[in-house]
Amino acid sequence: MRTPRLALILAIANLVAASVTVTSANQDSTAKDTKGTAAANSAALPHDAHDGLTIQADVYTDRARSKQKFGKADPFAVGVLPVEVTFRNATDKPLRVDINTIQLEVRLRNGGRQDLDWLAAEDVAALIAHPAGAGAPSSRPRIGPLPIPSGDKKADKLAEILKPLTLNADTIPPMGSVRGFVYFNVSNDIGLADDAVLYIPDVVTLPTKKALMFYEVQLGKSAQN
Repeated sequence: MRTPRLALILAIANLVAASVTVTSANQDSTAKDTKGTAAANSAALPHDAHDGLTIQADVYTDRARSKQKFGKADPFAVGVLPVEVTFRNATDKPLRVDINTIQLEVRLRNGGRQDLDWLAAEDVAALIAHPAGAGAPSSRPRIGPLPIPSGDKKADKLAEILKPLTLNADTIPPMGSVRGFVYFNVSNDIGLADDAVLYIPDVVTLPTKKALMFYEVQLGKSAQN
């Protein structure tokens, strides 16, 4: 009587083991597919790369997407274009980027061109808090001492939301990356991003401070041509 029962137990054990193996294989396959999709999406972003540094730009030209990312501190709502910039350093030396000199080159409707400096989080917050007020200054230092509260509680609360998302590091470690948003006041003409260029002129290798050639990331439709 023991032999049939033992055989039945072994058969059940084999079925369970086979089921676990198949489930594990499916999970591994799903994980690989997810990573592959993420890598493909990242590679599809506009970028420029040389000297071991890749700079990618993810432009938020969709109102719903921007609202989902920033919530009540949404720059898009006041005509400010958010661009998430990623720096990937594939070298064995740290690289330093002067993030204060990053600009957006846009083609104007009249055929001219204009270079836009990016706004600090505090300036974007001021625009959101007071959309009918004067334009925010673009000369505020972006790396330096901690900013002093403006006394405008509404703007300060919005700035607290934006600051963790904003690009605030200028050194990319060896084999490392840095990511953050920069914001450009395009006066509600978001379509300017279709032919814009993100210009990063000042990158050096540390500790020698050897300058690298400038980087230009073609955004929007220009990146697809």
